[in-house]
Amino acid sequence: MSDRSDRETGKPFLYVVVCAAGIAGDVGRLIAAAQRANWEVGVIATPQCLGFLDPAAIEAQTRYPIRSAWRLPGEPRPLPPADAIAVAPATFNTVNKWAAGISDTLALGILCEAHGLGVPIAALPYLNSAQAAHPAYGRSVRQLREMGVLVGSYDPHPPKSGEAGRFRWEEALELLGPEVPAVRG
Repeated sequence: MSDRSDRETGKPFLYVVVCAAGIAGDVGRLIAAAQRANWEVGVIATPQCLGFLDPAAIEAQTRYPIRSAWRLPGEPRPLPPADAIAVAPATFNTVNKWAAGISDTLALGILCEAHGLGVPIAALPYLNSAQAAHPAYGRSVRQLREMGVLVGSYDPHPPKSGEAGRFRWEEALELLGPEVPAVRG
């Protein structure tokens, strides 16, 4: 399952980093949209997000294992290198840690390293207005934009409401569109 390579399919490879939010279980919508747009997709979940997902369904859809923990030395890489990354949903916690350079989970480690590698990244924040009012959040979003991260347009929802219907999963692909490398031949 994990031995397939993007070089075999000739398609660019998209990492979808999924964070612990009520809408995380709908990540299949982004995966399907990316696959329709000719991407191979692998999912990296924050450790807290695993309880929000159906791993069997995601792994059947992507044909790759969900990653959430570091691999051991000598273990093969379960995913090809990323041509681009979509962070959706990007939670308050992940946005702030990522902007600060904190790399205490595999997901954050990949995001922090991707900046130095020049991998295009789109982030779709999903948080409530009380969280967004915290001064650290605005600073973090500015920092990510300065780093070249393409930040989505989601307006924070009221606390305790989680307006999943307004979340546009496909916006990640729209943001990455001009940044995507040509399909490998």
